[in-house]
Amino acid sequence: MGKRDDLIAKYAADLKEKCGMSADMDLLTKVTIGCGPAIYNDDASTVAGSQASELETIKDNFLVKKLGLTDGPQLMDAINAVIETYGTSNRNKYRAVVYYMLVKHFGKEAVYV
Repeated sequence: MGKRDDLIAKYAADLKEKCGMSADMDLLTKVTIGCGPAIYNDDASTVAGSQASELETIKDNFLVKKLGLTDGPQLMDAINAVIETYGTSNRNKYRAVVYYMLVKHFGKEAVYV
């Protein structure tokens, strides 16, 4: 297995253990690939859930630009719900896992077909 496959396995384990979700491995793989080289960078591969600027970036660059959602308070509500599900006390919130949960939340799996 390559490094990316190892990371995808780690993300699937996080979804199961920390979020109580079974991963759709095909979608998780596509979301992970969509994150690009950021998954290999320690800082960029995680989300600072308590940092407002980080959450704004996720909203603007991922939800609005990538998923094509209309900006509004529901986007930040969804991000906060995902962070809550992942566990606010959990220091390492992987970007690919957060993005995966947001894709599932909004039913935007078709973006990754």
